[in-house]
Amino acid sequence: MNLKDYVTVVPNYPKEGISFKDITTIMDNGEAYKFATDEIVKFAKEVETDIIVGPEARGFIIGCPVAYALEIGFAPVRKPGKLPRETISVNYDLEYGTDTLTIHSDAIKPGQRVLIVDDLLATGGTIGATIELVEKLGGVVAGCAFLIELSYLGGREKLSGYDMRALMTY
Repeated sequence: MNLKDYVTVVPNYPKEGISFKDITTIMDNGEAYKFATDEIVKFAKEVETDIIVGPEARGFIIGCPVAYALEIGFAPVRKPGKLPRETISVNYDLEYGTDTLTIHSDAIKPGQRVLIVDDLLATGGTIGATIELVEKLGGVVAGCAFLIELSYLGGREKLSGYDMRALMTY
């Protein structure tokens, strides 16, 4: 299946010059959504995953069905103040400023093999911060999986040394 057939490209969104890749048209097609999920499940099995971690919010949408299919846990990564128990956090750079991500401090057990799952790999900032959170807790990043990689933004190069899988590349 060619998943690009199910991505809607929205020109000039969210601003002039950007071609937004809308994945909701994958999600609202059961066959395409299942195919994408199954492909990430295959990768998760290849890298011997113990738990899935996904940054909000689209990492939840992609990661939770993968965790379900594998019958393993899912740990959310969220903005500060969104998780109810003790968390750890990391700051990371954005194009104009910084942001922070958090994870429950008991979400990952030392030595657990973690697959980080998100919809998109762009510059690598969010995924780099998520990797840092996992490693702070003693987890081993088994790999990172995405529906889409925007290769021209250099995220893969920024995160070299980690096993990456993208189902589509633009």
